[in-house]
Amino acid sequence: MPWIYALVGLVVGAVLGVIISRLTTPEYKKQKNIQKELDTAKFELEQQKQDLADHFAQTAEMLDSLGKEYTKLYQHMTKTSSDLLPNIPAQDNPFNKKVVEQTHSEQSELDQSLDEAPKDYASGATGLLKEEKKEILESDQVVTAKAS
Repeated sequence: MPWIYALVGLVVGAVLGVIISRLTTPEYKKQKNIQKELDTAKFELEQQKQDLADHFAQTAEMLDSLGKEYTKLYQHMTKTSSDLLPNIPAQDNPFNKKVVEQTHSEQSELDQSLDEAPKDYASGATGLLKEEKKEILESDQVVTAKAS
């Protein structure tokens, strides 16, 4: 029975000794501080990435609305210039020219995009599905093939 008490006392003393040495060691405290700083830096980096993504999304929305407003303004100027200056021929009105050019360019771009195949498709078979036989080189042919 005294051996059991001695064994339990030894185990409890070892556990307490490890805990006390961990808490009083300056390197352990330094490691905990560095780990805390690392976690904080990671959090700040993720926050900055999210803020940047939000910024670009908001900027894209603003540019889109700016483009729409610019188009509305140009259409308004075209309408009012034709209403206020009815005697000017359509070819002399600078706003009509721009609207006609813009309409034609948009229509031609739409026609071209409808005629072309999607850009993610390759013409013909590529890679593993290609029916081309590969040349098998022997070890002495490798040196001469790389040299030429």
